[in-house]
Amino acid sequence: MRQDLTHIQQWIQPGSRVLDLACGDGEFLARLQAERDVKGIGLEIDAASITAGIAHGLNIIEQNLDRGLANFRDDSFDTVVMAHALQAVRYPHLVLDEMLRVGRECIVTFPNFGQWRCRLYLGSRGRMPVSKFMPYTWYDTPNIHFCTVRDFESLCEERAIRILQRDMVGPSNNAGVLAKAWPNLFATTAIYHISR
Repeated sequence: MRQDLTHIQQWIQPGSRVLDLACGDGEFLARLQAERDVKGIGLEIDAASITAGIAHGLNIIEQNLDRGLANFRDDSFDTVVMAHALQAVRYPHLVLDEMLRVGRECIVTFPNFGQWRCRLYLGSRGRMPVSKFMPYTWYDTPNIHFCTVRDFESLCEERAIRILQRDMVGPSNNAGVLAKAWPNLFATTAIYHISR
């Protein structure tokens, strides 16, 4: 399981109601149900992932996040999770607003495009970075909004979003200390626990 998903489990209360946005095949949702006894629903747009999740007994609905979450009432969930999808939606600020409307608290993770390797790659080669961490070329990437730690925190300030906690993941366990000390430069993945 991805490192960011392991980190955010601590912020999800046992027995809570969870909405997992862009849940893929539901692997994380299944783990939350097994280990934290959550009552969960996943939203996904990819038909193959939905089929795989449903085959494992998960409650996954086909839904495009850019069209909002109007099918859910205010405060329907204790926690709404969106892991590694913020950069792939057309209107991230509106998706965040909807998450905070339907959930009391939200957890968002995203790749930090301000990380030093991205900067070095772009600065030295003059091309968009391609790596194990970001394996896509500029023309086939699902990432349409390149966000840094500073960008996200500025957006939170503009939209009166409270940052309850944050955690940073580096490219290795040894890099975690640097990622926490200088997140915009060393974190490969940013993890935020937010609310209104």
